[in-house]
Amino acid sequence: MNSDKSLQSVIDPAQRRRLANAVRFLAIDAVEAANSGHPGAPMGMADMAEALWRGHLHHNPANPQWANRDRFVLSNGHASMLLYALLHLSGYDLPLQEIQRFRKLHSKTPGHPEYGCTPGVETTTGPLGQGLANAVGMALAERLLAREFNRPGHDIIDHHTYAFAGDGCLMEGISHEVCSLAGTLGLNKLIVYYDDNGISIDGHVEHWFGEDTARRFAAYGWKVIGPIDGHDVVAVERATAEAKTSDRPSFIVCTTSIGWGSPNKAGSHDVHGAPLGKAEVEATRRALGWEYPPFDIPADIYKAWDARAHGAKLEQAWNQRFDAYAREYPELAAELRRRLQGELSADWPQTVRRLYAAARGLSAPTATRKASQIALETLVPALPELFGGSADLTGSNLTAVKDSRTWATGHVDRPVNYLSYGVREFGMAAMMNGIALHGGFAPYGGTFLVFSDYARNALRMAALMQQRVVHVFSHDSIGLGEDGPTHQAVEHAPSLRLIPRLDVWRPADALETAVAWKHALERRDGPSALLLSRQNLPQLAHAEDAEQAIERGGYVVAEAEGGAPQVVILATGSEVDIALQARQLLAAAGLRARVVSMPCTSVFDRQDATWRDAVLVPGVPRLALEAAHPDLWRKYVGLSGAVVGIADFGESAPAPQLYRHFGITAEHTAEVATRLVQCGARAGD
Repeated sequence: MNSDKSLQSVIDPAQRRRLANAVRFLAIDAVEAANSGHPGAPMGMADMAEALWRGHLHHNPANPQWANRDRFVLSNGHASMLLYALLHLSGYDLPLQEIQRFRKLHSKTPGHPEYGCTPGVETTTGPLGQGLANAVGMALAERLLAREFNRPGHDIIDHHTYAFAGDGCLMEGISHEVCSLAGTLGLNKLIVYYDDNGISIDGHVEHWFGEDTARRFAAYGWKVIGPIDGHDVVAVERATAEAKTSDRPSFIVCTTSIGWGSPNKAGSHDVHGAPLGKAEVEATRRALGWEYPPFDIPADIYKAWDARAHGAKLEQAWNQRFDAYAREYPELAAELRRRLQGELSADWPQTVRRLYAAARGLSAPTATRKASQIALETLVPALPELFGGSADLTGSNLTAVKDSRTWATGHVDRPVNYLSYGVREFGMAAMMNGIALHGGFAPYGGTFLVFSDYARNALRMAALMQQRVVHVFSHDSIGLGEDGPTHQAVEHAPSLRLIPRLDVWRPADALETAVAWKHALERRDGPSALLLSRQNLPQLAHAEDAEQAIERGGYVVAEAEGGAPQVVILATGSEVDIALQARQLLAAAGLRARVVSMPCTSVFDRQDATWRDAVLVPGVPRLALEAAHPDLWRKYVGLSGAVVGIADFGESAPAPQLYRHFGITAEHTAEVATRLVQCGARAGD
């Protein structure tokens, strides 16, 4: 895709500065009206944005979801008014009233860009560095789709990913993780503009960020362009055109002045995160010759910015190319449409039947990490949109299968569907968000559960954006044994369950694992995390229609014998079998216990009250059992119930010894349940 100068026509430099100033003053006025926000970065990056958006960016404001649009990511999301101004001026469905309602409740212009809230916003940014990681994921998705679907004479997937990033993004460690990988992968359709203004919240960054950033990115294998004057639109255009011819990702160093145009605050941290103030706003208007009142944009500027007609032509031309492609390759075209829409294939029900049959076919004790791999053996060949990976632990979390084709070993006739991300948990998770946002893939990635701490904020962002991303977290408890407390997840399961919209599955056997995978892939409104055991677990004695019950997040796995239950034992994962053993011990002592497996608490919580009460009988004492921190279970057992868990860190020893040491045993569970029943009986006397 070559640079398209049609929007710029023959506008002279003074007029182009007016166009950039329109962006500046929309940002200034919106922040002033909200009495909150970050005006400095939008003011400093306005010329860069004008050069990119009017000279190179291929998009259609009338259709923000056009498949072959260029992606633009504002990684330094505190500069949100830059993006909102660009969307408004170029013709997206973002009226001036929404600009005036910046940072107001339920406006389309929240404090930081939010995916799904504002038309044209490609990803939620604000946590610095993650937008940059999302952009790497998007560029990877473009490369993968092009490799899979393009044919000679039919480059139907052919677009760039552009990102603006600042000092804060590059100080965050995630920038190293993902930019190192982007260089290794040679993602040449990725172009990053570094807003090198030398300022962060605390002041001039040379006191804490003195590295040679250009040489850093050159070492990653990027094409480095600049430094250039970020306020010189012609220099930015030329750098962009040069970057688009590169066979490597490009890093354009743009030297700018934060708050450019402000007579008294430009170049200082005073303009970073606070309104300019009435006097400085007026001084800036005079300095830049902006004679218009707040939020008043002249008609000629709107006309020069309006990208709707040009965008419609770009999309129409692409539609014609796609129609020609569809005539020659109808099956490929239909498959691409399906995947871009995020729909599962028509034979998904048959795939699910095979998935469940494979799980039910297991009889020997099996680690749920292995059960997950068995599930993937069915899913990967059936779902070409599955794109897997691991943070350098493939052999431990078992995320690769026979049909996995890595970046290193893939061939043109067999598209890549698996990536070794290296030891980059945070980068992997954030890149998966970008892959999902781009469309065409359902990404999954694996590491140990304890390392979810590294990736946690990216999990949170996936949940905030409601993206279908699947995290495979193996080695889920003290059951991993001798590696000790540094690797034994204790607080992680309850902690992850606190993230809204994240479904956390901790399956007890192969069938529960298969159901977890089915549910995760059918979800269209959020991510899922599968917490899997290292140690072998027995297969449960499931009813014929158990799959439907498991899908409800919590169900009765074993009923009390001989009458109504006197106690309900809730358990997850590797502790379900312990609960079943405790049930037998209680039965031998004449006590009736029901065992409930609750592989996913959030799914169970979404069930109707009838189901929840049928599983957790109201008025019957409850005991929860999980080799994890106990506090979360109080919402189910109440203050009068009991929890058998671990409220401290683990130890280094073989797993069976650890379970005995921490009292995660059938005998101890039965003792606690007995006391619970006896206390209930005395309370009823």
